[in-house]
Amino acid sequence: MPHSIEELKHEHVFLGADHERNERKVWLVIALTATMMVAEIVAGSVFGSMALTADGWHMSTHAGAMLIAALAYLYARRQARNPRYTFGTGKLGDLAGFASAIVLALIALLIAWESFVRLANPVAIDFDQAVLVAVVGLAVNLLSAWLLREDHHHSHGGGHAHHGSHAYDGGHHHGHHGAHAHQSAAKDHNLRAAYLHVLADALTSVLAIAALILGRSYGWVWLDPVMGVVGGLVIARWSWGLIRVTATVLLDAQPDDAELAGRIRRSVETEEDRISDLHVWQVGPGHHAAIVALVTPKPQAPSFYKDKLRGIRDLSHVTVEVTPAGTA
Repeated sequence: MPHSIEELKHEHVFLGADHERNERKVWLVIALTATMMVAEIVAGSVFGSMALTADGWHMSTHAGAMLIAALAYLYARRQARNPRYTFGTGKLGDLAGFASAIVLALIALLIAWESFVRLANPVAIDFDQAVLVAVVGLAVNLLSAWLLREDHHHSHGGGHAHHGSHAYDGGHHHGHHGAHAHQSAAKDHNLRAAYLHVLADALTSVLAIAALILGRSYGWVWLDPVMGVVGGLVIARWSWGLIRVTATVLLDAQPDDAELAGRIRRSVETEEDRISDLHVWQVGPGHHAAIVALVTPKPQAPSFYKDKLRGIRDLSHVTVEVTPAGTA
């Protein structure tokens, strides 16, 4: 049955299932971090504590990095229905995650460099005061990490189909799937980046506390910068992992979950209907798009093949092209 142009129109909103909730979490952590930052800078100035003042300014770098994540959430939500973005703004979180990972890598390099400088030129440490600052910072970061933790739950999003084809040798069909969109395994790399920032700060606090306690007890002043180098290396490894994952999404690489492509093939292919070309890529957390090109001796309407793909989880946008065998 022919469909009108209005019936074929559809939105391309591919935001994560918990987009707004994650956005609120990040803003809350920014407020918490900024409050602690101001408190430490003011206390350091009033009491003449360089350690407090320095830690306050250090926290400002993480607040700035998390601001990237918060603004990405805000922009993606407000521009989700902007037709300029062909496949929506679902991947903006991956772009923000990539940028945050770069910032995290720079922080790791700065920590390592400062630690090497301290090894070459040791400075006197006020152990009691430094431990107090590290403990307070650790408490704030653990609370922030708890707020930013990724919850594992199931969410189901409604979906609807759009049918259409072009009147020539083949047919195309563009539409949305996801009547049973299962997004429990969706990775929000923007939230992950913010989480890694507070986790990195927590790690440096833990290492600092251990180094300071041992340094005060045994006089191992050198242990503090050594722990800084170790922390920098660990943070750099986290950063590289996040850069690698977000870059593959931004470059429209085939998803790591090869099973999605396999499910598409198993759902559509028969002895006569063969897939000649298949492209699958991520367009947002828990959302994937696919272009399926079919060659068959008995071509059906594109909607016939698209119906076979209904119910495949995480498949939110599909384009089907049908070519009669012998004309490909």
